[in-house]
Amino acid sequence: MPASADTSAAATKAVPSDGTPRDARLTIRAVGIHRLPVIAYRGKTDDAPGTRIQNRGIAAASNGPQGGTGPGGIGNYQVAAHRTSHGGVFRHTPSLHRGDKVIVDVRRWRYVYVVKKTRWVSFRSAKSLRAQRAEVPGHPGQKATRAYITISTCATPEDHARGNYWTDSLGNPEHRIDKVGVLVARLPNPFWKPQQR
Repeated sequence: MPASADTSAAATKAVPSDGTPRDARLTIRAVGIHRLPVIAYRGKTDDAPGTRIQNRGIAAASNGPQGGTGPGGIGNYQVAAHRTSHGGVFRHTPSLHRGDKVIVDVRRWRYVYVVKKTRWVSFRSAKSLRAQRAEVPGHPGQKATRAYITISTCATPEDHARGNYWTDSLGNPEHRIDKVGVLVARLPNPFWKPQQR
C-alpha cells in the first residue's frame, strides 16, 4: 500500500540525505498532488531555467550557491511550480496548513516533511528573495542544522485582487506564497526498483 505508507512509528528517524541534487517525485495529499515530477537544476528559484521547467507543467528544484540543497538535505530544498498557468500543478498549495505532510520520493528513500509556516516573498525585494533562498528559510546568513523544504508558487490571484499587475521579464508576479516545512521522517521509497539510478 505505497500511497499510504505509515510515517509515524515505523519510520526511520528524520535522517537527512547528503543533499545531492536529484530529480524526485512530490506528493502532497492534502492538495491532491500525487507523484509530481520535480526536476533538479543549478540556479535560483524562478530564474529562466527554472521557469522553463515549470512551463512543462512540472516542478523545479533549484540548487547551487543561490539555490537550495537536494531532497532530504540539510538546508533549504526549494521546489517551485506554477499555480495559474501551464497546468497549475501548485494551484492549491497556498491552502496548505501547519501539520500537512509533504512527501518527496527520490531513489530508494522517501522524505517526509511537515508544513510549519507560510511566508510571502516579493520579487521586487532583494531582502525578501534572500530570505526565501536562505539555508534556514526566512533567516539569511543562519547556518542550517536540519532539513527544510520550501514549496513556492505565485500569488497572482491575490496580487490581481489588490490591483497589482506587475510582472518580471519571465511573467512572474510580484509575490509568491511559500509553505515551509521540516523533515520529520525518512522511509524506504515504496516505488523504488533497485535497477533504477
